[in-house]
Amino acid sequence: MAVRIGVEEEFHVVDVESGLLVPRADEVLGRLRRRPDFTAELQRSAVEWNSRVHASLDSLHADVVKARLRLDAAASGLGLAAVAAGTVPLARATPGDVTADPRYRHMADEYRQVADEHLVCSAQVHVDVADRDTAVRIMCVISPWLPPLLALSASSPFWLGADTGYASWRSMLWQRWPTSGPAGCSAGADEYDATVTGLVASGVISDPGMVYYDVRPSDHQRTLELRICDACPRAETVVLIAALFRALVEDARVRLERSGGQGVDCDGRHEWLRAANWRAARAGLEGVLVDPATRLAAPAPAVLRDMLRRLRPALEALGDWDTVRVLLDEALAGGSAAHRLRGVVEENGLLAGVETLVAQTRGRRGPDLAPAAVHRPVATAGAAPAVSGAGAGAPGWGKAVGG
Repeated sequence: MAVRIGVEEEFHVVDVESGLLVPRADEVLGRLRRRPDFTAELQRSAVEWNSRVHASLDSLHADVVKARLRLDAAASGLGLAAVAAGTVPLARATPGDVTADPRYRHMADEYRQVADEHLVCSAQVHVDVADRDTAVRIMCVISPWLPPLLALSASSPFWLGADTGYASWRSMLWQRWPTSGPAGCSAGADEYDATVTGLVASGVISDPGMVYYDVRPSDHQRTLELRICDACPRAETVVLIAALFRALVEDARVRLERSGGQGVDCDGRHEWLRAANWRAARAGLEGVLVDPATRLAAPAPAVLRDMLRRLRPALEALGDWDTVRVLLDEALAGGSAAHRLRGVVEENGLLAGVETLVAQTRGRRGPDLAPAAVHRPVATAGAAPAVSGAGAGAPGWGKAVGG
């Protein structure tokens, strides 16, 4: 079953010697000027990468790994390094570090400290859908299952040199934007688009790209986009989240088809989702989450294993079952990136934490952060190329911050 998938990753730019976040992304991009898949972000301390379009997890993984190596090569020649994490341990919020783009300048002027402190990076996933109406209906069905994916991605316990007590502080900062968080339910594309048009008309946001819901239909592609997750230090975590999201989309598509397009498994009441997001941000994989099925507290590993069981038919149909089962076992055995990072910082300090994140982004797995080695079906090199056909080999499906 060929359901195409793509990812967008955001990376912090840090100084190698000090470990500090620095506004030098433009210099890194200058060394990548022949790579249109790397672009600027709101803050000059971040770089975004758009993957190609893929049918298999192997080819997606190979694309992610190669892109990280290219980015590292460009940064290292400048005494810099790239970090894939929700936040970096060492940073300063400095007004005026916004990318020199009219749209970004407007955002900085309009949102002030929210934009100034937007020193965060996320990972987004795009999955093919048949049409925009289907995308909106699927969005409603899968929304309760997104907080566990946030917990799986959690990699941002530190903010401006301090431990926040959260596994994903990035998601707490993200919630300050006026259109962040759960998307709510719409009957179809017309209703959803009318909501977005109303938000723009109100002046709260300047364009549809500033709709920062946890999941949203793309404005210019037939895809559904996951936006809830932290950037992930390990490429394998990105692949795992992408695979689970694709399976959620496919599972919802099948359920909707069997129900004649009605809102199966969705009662339209998503008031509890913001609380579930908070719990996932606080807990990561080490605490309790709100179980999407029962809406009661349950240990994070139990919630994710229940999700895996629920999605097994879709994962098997997509050919992803063996890979996802092993990757999830490994993720749960090792704990969240936030938990592992805290261990490094407690023992060796904040700079050691940055160095560990840099090493993991490069693909190295030191003893402090690596879970027990297991065989993974995802290839690490020499994977098949992206699928042929419309969009294959092209840059990814759209912008992240700023849409």
